[in-house]
Amino acid sequence: MGPMFFSFLVATAQKESNKLKEKIITETNKIEPKCIAWRRDFHQHPELSSQEFRTAKIVAAHLRSLGLEVKENVAKTGVVGILKGGKPGPCIGLRADMDGLPIVERVNVPFASKEKTIFNGQEVGVMHACGHDTHVAMLMSVAEILAGMKNDLRGTLKFIFQPAEEGAPEGEEGGAALMVKEGVMENPKVDVLFGLHIESAIEVGQIQYKPGPFMASSDWFTIKVKGKGTHGSQPWLGIDPIVISAQIIQGLQTIVSRQSELTKAPVVITVGKIQGGVRSNIIPDECVMNGTIRTLDSKMQKEVHEKIRQTATKIAEASNAIAEVTIETKTLVTYNDPALVKRMIPSLEASAGKENVLEREWVTGSEDFSYYGTRAPTFFFYLGGMPKGNDPLKAPPHHTADFYVDEGGMKIGIKAFCNLVLDYMNMQK
Repeated sequence: MGPMFFSFLVATAQKESNKLKEKIITETNKIEPKCIAWRRDFHQHPELSSQEFRTAKIVAAHLRSLGLEVKENVAKTGVVGILKGGKPGPCIGLRADMDGLPIVERVNVPFASKEKTIFNGQEVGVMHACGHDTHVAMLMSVAEILAGMKNDLRGTLKFIFQPAEEGAPEGEEGGAALMVKEGVMENPKVDVLFGLHIESAIEVGQIQYKPGPFMASSDWFTIKVKGKGTHGSQPWLGIDPIVISAQIIQGLQTIVSRQSELTKAPVVITVGKIQGGVRSNIIPDECVMNGTIRTLDSKMQKEVHEKIRQTATKIAEASNAIAEVTIETKTLVTYNDPALVKRMIPSLEASAGKENVLEREWVTGSEDFSYYGTRAPTFFFYLGGMPKGNDPLKAPPHHTADFYVDEGGMKIGIKAFCNLVLDYMNMQK
């Protein structure tokens, strides 16, 4: 092949790529009203983890209408759509989570959720208080755009609509871990996987990312302190598990403030629940604490687990009590493959503008997207959902009744996914 002919091929390929990029912009603008309508419908009808029956039915019907191969009931309520391009190439995965949260919505919008359901034995409201409704709507839009470009695609796309990112019902498996266990990353084997999360404190139009460790692992712990009950007026006749639990809670914080090398990576230990006693003048036999551990380094994660066990058991022993500690891993560290991130940043810059794609520090929140990274290189990034000009410090946080995102940010997310797919496919030629 002569140099002139090679140059001709390169120029032709670039011209084809530019045409497809222009088509993405056109099709994104065209589908935006439909994306917003989908998002509002899902927002008005949220479903809790592993109960996303209505959402999954709508997603599956849409993917079938596009001619995709569709698998339902993956990890209970998950949906997977497979789109085979007209040319050979890699298999790329795109993921959206579908579940809502047990929260009564306070946001004054016409499509606010009025849903009620039973959660842990009590009636609760249900709300998309983390933006998963936007994730589903954006990925449905991406599927429609790319299905319309099927003949030009070099490879296969796997659209993963995942249930239970917020955590499966107690005592059940679910979420990304179960999807991976059931083979979502195989047949065809996923070569690379992309995901995004809309954020209420990042301005619309921006994308933020971090190579390497990005989001923390999440471990949930239970500490049961066994003492000896007695009358509240005679504590010396018993062993007070509530006072000992208070000492343990204080001790856990010194693991963070005095025993962890925080210049290496953050550590957060939170006790979110404590139960002990039934009456003000009775010292009970037991007190139980529940909490979470967030780490961004596997070595530190192991060390923190050991220090929690040591702190709780030794403080209890000092008062002749017993502390039983159990720790369960919920999510791994969400890790962005550095080489993949470096290659794909131009795709994000083409979607949002170079000045709007920003590298950030790590996040102590967690994501079960991390499990996909055990099977293939992954890249997970944040998408702005805060109205322009608002103060990030005053934006309602995720997982709250006032959570709000500006739908104008979804268009950037659609373009980002489409550009990542096309660029990665073209890199493999």
